Amino acid sequence: MKKNDIALIVLVVSISLVASYFILSAIITKPSSKPQTAEIVEPISATLEKPDPKVFTDEAIDPTVPIKIGDPANTQPFQQ
Repeated sequence: MKKNDIALIVLVVSISLVASYFILSAIITKPSSKPQTAEIVEPISATLEKPDPKVFTDEAIDPTVPIKIGDPANTQPFQQ
């Protein structure tokens, strides 16, 4: 390489470094010195309340039990 080529590469690299420094400093700003606030959360208590007797009764339907309605004749849908 000639001296002119090396000088041109050094010049291009230095200009790109300076340009990238200014561009990034414009994009990435310094954090503000404003104090941050957070919502105060009440602690969870260890006591349990009794469930609502309208919802939880002995006569209520158990959603974990499978319910069978009738006897389906077609066990493979979409194939008649």
